[in-house]
Amino acid sequence: MAFDKKIRRQKIKENIRKKISGTSEMPRMSVYRSNKQISVQIIDDVAQTTLAAASSLNKEIAEFKGNKTQQADKVGELVARLALEKGITQVVFDRNGYLYHGRVKALAEAARKGGLKF
Repeated sequence: MAFDKKIRRQKIKENIRKKISGTSEMPRMSVYRSNKQISVQIIDDVAQTTLAAASSLNKEIAEFKGNKTQQADKVGELVARLALEKGITQVVFDRNGYLYHGRVKALAEAARKGGLKF
């Protein structure tokens, strides 16, 4: 069987999800990264609801001219602001099988700078 990065990411994702889960006190912040966009959701796994979400497709970020890492930085700031408005200060970070590098790292650091703790 040939090496497949989708299968590799799926295995990493399953191992991460075995260890972490979001609650109403400390929800899970899940990142999704495609080739062109990046999005993040804050999820309460117990109630199975999305508490806040942000994406590079949001109007204010889509109008921003910059590279993908800079857009990820803006998404991190936006999700931190939305979470703080809903009273969420602490989250569990779910990198969703992606390496903690580049856009994922930029999003996480911007969310921390915006006031989220994880």
